[in-house]
Amino acid sequence: MKYYLIAGEASGDLHGSNLIKALKKEDPQAEIRCWGGNLMEAAGGTLAKHYKELAFMGFLEVILNIRAILNNIRFCKIDIENYQPDVIVFIDYPGFNFQIAKWARTKRFRTHYYISPQIWAWKEGRIKDIKRDIDYLYVILPFEKDFYETKHQYKVDFVGHPLLDAIHNRKAVLESEFKEQNGLDERPIIALLPGSRKQEIRKMLKIMLSVVEHFKAYQFVIAGAPGQDESFYTPFLQKKNVHLANQKTYDLLSVSKAALVTSGTATLETALFKVPEVVCYKGSWFSYQIAKRVIKLDYISLVNLIMDKPVVKELIQSDLNTHNLKKELEKLFETGHRKNLIQTYEALEQKLGGSGASQHTAHLIVERIKKTNR
Repeated sequence: MKYYLIAGEASGDLHGSNLIKALKKEDPQAEIRCWGGNLMEAAGGTLAKHYKELAFMGFLEVILNIRAILNNIRFCKIDIENYQPDVIVFIDYPGFNFQIAKWARTKRFRTHYYISPQIWAWKEGRIKDIKRDIDYLYVILPFEKDFYETKHQYKVDFVGHPLLDAIHNRKAVLESEFKEQNGLDERPIIALLPGSRKQEIRKMLKIMLSVVEHFKAYQFVIAGAPGQDESFYTPFLQKKNVHLANQKTYDLLSVSKAALVTSGTATLETALFKVPEVVCYKGSWFSYQIAKRVIKLDYISLVNLIMDKPVVKELIQSDLNTHNLKKELEKLFETGHRKNLIQTYEALEQKLGGSGASQHTAHLIVERIKKTNR
């Protein structure tokens, strides 16, 4: 059978790559064309467009790049019609994917959505679009099933979180080997995860690196994003005691003592590696003013949202400054605080369910296509 997968960012590329591997196990004859990145391509997908061409962050940025976005939507529709897949699988990335799903429904393509768009955070009215345009929705957060089925009477499949698969399947790395391979000394490591988009990385690293001189007993290592060239990080490495681990985020987290993390999927990844963290967010003034009026959540990090309490410290907008960042980072090395935090991380992992999300989702997709083909 023929599958068309659409992912629009680094996290989607990761989960999409594991889904491709699982689809090929369920359907050895699978032909897969995709929008994604290097990981999806390496897993066996034929890349139609790289997510680096799609990454526009914030309301203002989207407006400024509207022509490129419209051209991408136009190209995607043509590409799908030429390919004629048995199913389209949307992976998160709602702004783009909802546009394609609406069109795909009119063309009678089967539509499956893996990793629910976060309509429980904002734009809840999109439930009408999901009911109209999506045949099956696979959710990865435990509270999402109740949100869809109880509140909106729309049946979904809770498949568990694919990060558990990604972390479980990774090859273990020794701290001594990691330090040797990346030119590090024996001091403990503080990881910096500034995001995946250029404008986001520049803004977040400027603030994160402002605390370096206050923690000379540690060494700081930036997690280089998969979609960025190593040379992009060169200006940030001029500061003493700052290093880069390019495209080795999981290896870095596995050997780190603490982390400063930009809000997003990385906050959950860091927690699943049992690394104490401070969650950081600072957007443009314009984007933030809009966001705080339309997003109806008590927290911005997935860790706090899933546990429904302030497990990790969130520093947002003006609160994200050198003084506060230094204070909160120091707390992460306090024995009692670390112990409590890691115990809560254990409870978080249990709440997410076991590994196997990718295989479970692939099995459901393949079986449902077979059933409708009979």
